[in-house]
Amino acid sequence: QVQLVESGGGLVQPGGSLRLSCAASGIMIRLYDMAWYRQPAGKQRELVAVIGSGGITNYGDSVKGRFTISRDNAKNAAYLQMNSLKPEDTAVYLCNAAFQGYYYNYWGQGTQVTVSS
Repeated sequence: QVQLVESGGGLVQPGGSLRLSCAASGIMIRLYDMAWYRQPAGKQRELVAVIGSGGITNYGDSVKGRFTISRDNAKNAAYLQMNSLKPEDTAVYLCNAAFQGYYYNYWGQGTQVTVSS
């Protein structure tokens, strides 16, 4: 059974930092594109960052320069380092793994990030 488990969310003040982790089981993520999405309450899900199986990264415009996605294939995990956090970053953050043009596509349950004074 495939499982992606996010951790590291919580409450942080504006300007602070958090590091999210995504631990995978049931797949070997070295073959997968790994991504982080987020969904603010009452809003649509949006792409935050993606790192391809070859290591190429892309970021949503709102997080460029502040967030960094990474992967450690030996640990079968992906990460999202979030710096200079803003209230508008508040959302449930979800880990995604995709293979072969998203024919194989898996999601974690999400972790809540709240940015507030």
